[in-house]
Amino acid sequence: MKKSFSIITLMAGMLVFSCQQKAEVAETTTYEVVGEVETVPGNYGNILQGEEISSTAEMISQVESSGEFSGKIAGEIKEVCTKKGCWFSMDLPNGETMRVTFKDYGFFLPTNSQGFPIVMEGVATLTETDVETLRHYAEDQGKSKEEVQAITEPERKISFEATGVKIKAKA
Repeated sequence: MKKSFSIITLMAGMLVFSCQQKAEVAETTTYEVVGEVETVPGNYGNILQGEEISSTAEMISQVESSGEFSGKIAGEIKEVCTKKGCWFSMDLPNGETMRVTFKDYGFFLPTNSQGFPIVMEGVATLTETDVETLRHYAEDQGKSKEEVQAITEPERKISFEATGVKIKAKA
């Protein structure tokens, strides 16, 4: 009897633990892609919760005043890493572009997602990108050797590390 109770308790514990892990996975990622996809709109990385979205102007103001912004913003995908979608850029209202990367390199966007509207959640910071990294990004964009070699100065810009994004359908 004691042995049966121990076995039942152990099995119940394993069932509860396995169900919890499956629920976590279902809540954190909906697509894992590398390259082009037929249907771009969808969730990538963590599924966004809540409706509150800050404007990119609010994000810029907060980063400039305190050095960091945490929350959700919306924009449009301008360029995407052509190798596997490991970063993208978007225009900001101050005339600059912002590079968006993904937390822990944990997910990627379709390489054919340029021009799609996007909502993303994460952390924006003011960063300085060294010449070597800028050249690597230029290579990822498919730029020529001459264009890559023309990069000679580091760049100080706002960058965003996303934990989750939702790509919407084009209007």
